[in-house]
Amino acid sequence: MFRMRPITLIAIFVILAALAPAQAKREDQNSQLEGAASLRGASPQDVTRSQERLIRQIRNELVTLPYYDVFDWLEGEARADGTVVLRGQVVRPTTKSEAEARVKDIEGVEQVINEIEVLPTSINDDRLRRALYRALFNFDSPLFRYAHRAVPPIHIIVKNGRVTLKGVVATEQEKQLAYMKARAVPGVFEVRNELRVEK
Repeated sequence: MFRMRPITLIAIFVILAALAPAQAKREDQNSQLEGAASLRGASPQDVTRSQERLIRQIRNELVTLPYYDVFDWLEGEARADGTVVLRGQVVRPTTKSEAEARVKDIEGVEQVINEIEVLPTSINDDRLRRALYRALFNFDSPLFRYAHRAVPPIHIIVKNGRVTLKGVVATEQEKQLAYMKARAVPGVFEVRNELRVEK
């Protein structure tokens, strides 16, 4: 019968002990990549479709928040690892927390990083919001048609007297008109026009 020397046995245990951390590290990496493994076997079109579907679901959850309106702006970035980054500006703190809670419940979302800014409370900013809304969406304004949609395409973000216009309009002329109307409101220090023209 074959008998191993004690020195040989010790050498084997030392080698196994040295290899154990490397094996554990490999198993840990495999478990971390488990979620992405299904993407590896999928075609690029499948990955793109999956990502697009997730983005649509995120957008739907954000625009259907109870108090999300023309004076708020929300957007989400979906990363390949299932992380969603929420950004934007809102008037109410509850809109920020509800946005995070809604997005966390979407299938495929692993983590939510909430970078939404709650705008400071200001009587002057509230006055400007009302004045800007009237200026942009007055009954005789060509932009009036945007005022009564369920999801407002034009958003008016006001912070410390500074205004940012966000969203989408149909033409370059409407984009310029919105900017000029906002600039004409008394008490506005600055207007940034970040409206996009629909393609």
